Amino acid sequence: MQTHLVFTVIARDRPGLVERVADIIAGMGGNWIESSMARLGGEFAGIVRIVIAGDKADELVVKLRALSADGIDITLRSDQTGADVPQGAFAHLDLVSQDHPGILRDITRVLSEQGVSIEHLETEVASGSMQGEALFKASADLRLPSGLAPAELSEALQETAADLMADVKLID
Repeated sequence: MQTHLVFTVIARDRPGLVERVADIIAGMGGNWIESSMARLGGEFAGIVRIVIAGDKADELVVKLRALSADGIDITLRSDQTGADVPQGAFAHLDLVSQDHPGILRDITRVLSEQGVSIEHLETEVASGSMQGEALFKASADLRLPSGLAPAELSEALQETAADLMADVKLID
């Protein structure tokens, strides 16, 4: 029986981090299925999903957690026998607003109220136009619940966007 493991990795960024984790997984006969990783503020963070023979899962977890002695923290978040596949349509959200506290909170509140799941989210604060004001930018891949039309979600987002003085585009 195969076991699916989902875990996070976080460490001070340096060369060889991913190789260390991948080497342990491959050495135990595990298969790296998917991941999302990034360097932010000098730290490296990622989330990884693998599959491994059920009788080797506990030993693999011990080996991964032992990396903490080297400053690589692994946190097991799931050990399900299979991944749930969300249902519903996909949509993509792009947002730009003059930066101020609470933008992400307000937009994600609308998404939550509508039952929308965030599949992938990237945010940044960047220099704006020639005046140099800070702009908050967000890009998200969304999974809409069955029965929610993209037009309905767009309408709900536009109400909040107007309050935030943000430009929000939803592409289905």
